Order: sequence, then C-alpha cells, then structure tokens
Amino acid sequence: MSSREIFDCIVIGGGPAGYTAAIYLARAEIKHILFTGLQPGGQLLSTNNIENYPGFHNGISGYKLMEYFKAQSEKFGTKVKYNSVVKININRKPNLNTKFINTHETVLDNSLKIQTKAIILATGAHPRSLNIDKEKQLIGNGLYTCANCDGYFFKGKKVAVIGGGDKAAEESIYLSNICSKVYLIIRDNKMKASKIMQNQVLNINNVEIFYNHKVIKLIGKQKLKAIYCKNISSNRKYLFNVEAIFLAIGQIPNTIICKPNIKLDKNGYIITKSNSTNISGIFAAGDVQDSIYRQAITSAASGCISAIEVEKYLRKSVIRNDF
Repeated sequence: MSSREIFDCIVIGGGPAGYTAAIYLARAEIKHILFTGLQPGGQLLSTNNIENYPGFHNGISGYKLMEYFKAQSEKFGTKVKYNSVVKININRKPNLNTKFINTHETVLDNSLKIQTKAIILATGAHPRSLNIDKEKQLIGNGLYTCANCDGYFFKGKKVAVIGGGDKAAEESIYLSNICSKVYLIIRDNKMKASKIMQNQVLNINNVEIFYNHKVIKLIGKQKLKAIYCKNISSNRKYLFNVEAIFLAIGQIPNTIICKPNIKLDKNGYIITKSNSTNISGIFAAGDVQDSIYRQAITSAASGCISAIEVEKYLRKSVIRNDF
C-alpha cells in the first residue's frame, strides 16, 4: 500500500457492515482495502452471546462472530489494515489521469494519504454517556460500558445497570450470574427491551428494577463507591451502594470524519438514500446511518447494499471517450 496506489473502494470500519461490504466487494473483484479503526469488530465485541443471528442456533459470542466475518472477507481477498482514517478530503472534480469522474483521498492515523474512487463509511457508533460530574474520572474505575469485559472483577458485589433496552437487559442477565445484586435503573416507566429479554430479567431473583429513575450523582474519587438516583415522578433521591455501574443507554454515531461535507441528521447519523450520501462516491452502512434497527444482521445487510451500490457507481462513473 502506497500513497500513489488508487483503490476502487475503501471501507472504513471493521464491524458487521464493514466486513460484509468487503466480502461483496471482494467477490465482485473490486480493488479495495478495509481499515478497522480503533475497535476492530465494533460494539459486538462487548456482546457475550448473540442468540438472534441466523445460522448459530446455540448462540455465538460477538468476538467469535466478527472473527468469522474477518476470515471470510480475507478468504476472498480483502486487505485488512488496523489503521484509523482521520480525515476524508472530498474531490468533486474529474481525475483525467484515472479516466474516472473523481477520486477522494483518505488520510490515515500515520499521515499516509490513500486515493480511492469510492468510500464506504461503516464507522459504527459508541456508547452514550450520562453527562454528569466525575463520569470521565471514573471510567474504568467503577464505570463501564461492557459487562462481559469487566463484570468478572465484581464477582459477589453489588452493581447497577443503567438503561432499559436489549443491551441493558443482556448486561443484567450476564451480571446476575456473577454479582450478588444487580440494580437495573430505567429512566422510563417501562422496559424497551424485547419481550423475551424482559421475561428473562423479570424472572431473575437478584435483579431489582427501578423505573422512572435517573442517575444524578456519582460518589467516589479514585473509585466508585455509590450512586445517587432520583425518582423522576416524586423527585425523591435514593442512594445505591454499588461498586460498579454499567451504562447501556444508547449510542452516538461515529461521524467525526464526515464533518463538514457529509450531511447528518439532527442526531448525528449520516443521511443516506440507497446507502448513498450526499457526496458522489461516498456510501454509508451500519449503525452510523441507522438510528432505528441497530442490529448485527441489519448492519450486515446494509454493508451488502453499500457494496452493490458501489459496484453500480463504479460502472457508471468511468469517463466515456467514445461519443
């Protein structure tokens, strides 16, 4: 890989969307490369057991599933690099040297600049934070976003999970097998998790659910000692003596490299039509453009669609000199 080399497509992101796109690009013999970014495998790495991905009736860990994705893409010829793309230089003018309408430039974390005819943004999203005092200070010291990664360190202890969706339910189920007590703190008056996940949580003796509550204060300097929560309905405050909390309150799309040229919606997700962005030759797939479904399988499907759209784009965008 050199700065003079021109790719047909660069895939940015090593999650389900990115690897699926790469598989389809490879099988179409489109010259491409995939940059995984800082978190190869994406958010699935924090999922202990995926039970709803077709083909794995006994479930599979997020880590193992992404290893399969990667191996399959490499089998067909995908080049996987563990760099991050830190900037995209948009070019709207024809590149006559390549007989192509235009080529964009990606800048890597090692300052290398790579030219490409098309880009698939599959950068995913990252966990949303509470936005309260001491949160940054206590990350890794009692505040976590992955029970599977850090729950073991609190074996036999009291912990709390913040959130009411599938992720929060899954974290609670996992922690209930390790910890003596799990407080599930939900801001709404009901769980948003799927019915099957709700039923599992409701049938666990050491999981206690608190609806209409939100965390308002973290107690501890070098290490979390407790949290204060407020009942939204009554305004009463409650102290929970826990040694760790696990955040599962949603996500924020990773779109820093998109600004200011690629259009985003009010929540920061990339706006797409048939997975194409407002910039010719740039496509988006997975959680970075999906604020509704946010599932591994929908991300994979989105990656497939993006790759097919890239193939169409490449066919149509060669400068015609025969008229």
